[in-house]
Amino acid sequence: MIETDRLILRAFREEDRAPLAAINGDPRVGEWLGGAIDRTASDALLDRLNAEIARDGFGFFAAERKADSRLVGMIGIRAQKDAPPAPCLELGWRLAVEAQGQGYATEGARALLDWGFATQGNDEILAWTAASNLRSQAVMRRIGMDPDPARDFDHPALAEDHPLRRHVVFVAKRP
Repeated sequence: MIETDRLILRAFREEDRAPLAAINGDPRVGEWLGGAIDRTASDALLDRLNAEIARDGFGFFAAERKADSRLVGMIGIRAQKDAPPAPCLELGWRLAVEAQGQGYATEGARALLDWGFATQGNDEILAWTAASNLRSQAVMRRIGMDPDPARDFDHPALAEDHPLRRHVVFVAKRP
């Protein structure tokens, strides 16, 4: 578990299934992820995320807002083995629409970047997003990550003509 001023980042609980499904099922959230997903897919995602946390001791954590104990999304670092920049540590986030634009992604991502460098042996941590997702790129810049155009890639899970296929990669180097 990692705490920030406003968030608790922890493994998912059973009671997180419905709120996570609502977040994952929101087409405004799915807009940057290749589409919204249904409850069955969301539950499977939660199970995979918790399995990664159990196996590695870290992963994409539930982001719980301290003020009201509400699940506002997920923020985490995971050992990425599948995406083109892999193998690497991947930093990422997904927030409910009503939690976006309030600094939660920046706050949680900064804490995880610090945690990652303090506890993992990697000399760098990567994050990526669709080339058109300027808001996520702004978060990456705010936490001190720099673009690494040599690692940009076309996401293999998206069709060649998909508008989100091109992804940009940002890197944070060990201080």
